[in-house]
Amino acid sequence: MRHKRAPKRAIAPDPRYHRADVAKFVNYIMRRGKKTTAERVVYTAFDQIAAESKQDPMEIFDSALRNITPQVEVRSRRVGGANYQIPTPVRGERRQALAFRWIIAAAEAKKGKPMARRLAEEFLAAAAGEGSAVKKRMDVQRMADANRAFAHFAR
Repeated sequence: MRHKRAPKRAIAPDPRYHRADVAKFVNYIMRRGKKTTAERVVYTAFDQIAAESKQDPMEIFDSALRNITPQVEVRSRRVGGANYQIPTPVRGERRQALAFRWIIAAAEAKKGKPMARRLAEEFLAAAAGEGSAVKKRMDVQRMADANRAFAHFAR
């Protein structure tokens, strides 16, 4: 590598809840640099969660992320002419990134409703331990368990 690594920049907390993880989630939702639109979508989803569940939306957000974040994943590795799926633990930053990506993909897959509504439904389902994002995490976990025999190939 010719250049030194770019430094990790600290993300400023979001204006309403003053939390960095919510600000990071807003950045994942954002398209074409339209941050106010992304914030409106996320905050509307949180308002709908509060109205529907009569709970603090941050508790739902946290429990949903806990239910979605993967502990292990499989990575392909070529050993002696064959490709093996090797289960590896997931780093903290990647855990959060995968959880955000999966919940957004699950919300985008549903059609016919505004994005804020789909996001709210997906968060409520994930907090309850159901929904597409939780299913994705379980599939990844199942793949890692099925390939546990190849764990000794990990570096």
